[in-house]
Amino acid sequence: MTARMQAWAVQAQLRLRTLGEDDRGDVPGWVLVTLMTAGLVSVLWFVAGNALQQLFQDAVMSVSPRSGL
Repeated sequence: MTARMQAWAVQAQLRLRTLGEDDRGDVPGWVLVTLMTAGLVSVLWFVAGNALQQLFQDAVMSVSPRSGL
């Protein structure tokens, strides 16, 4: 291997090592996304819970075989 190729290989390895270091420690961002998602699900469940439950039951009944038919 020539000196130029060795230098290129070393530079490539250094770039790969430092590639993932920029997004480390972004815990507050993920916590915010998780809390906002939980809040959105809670609000939807509170507002439309009965309608969603009925929608689910209707969907299950439409694909499930009914006894006695």
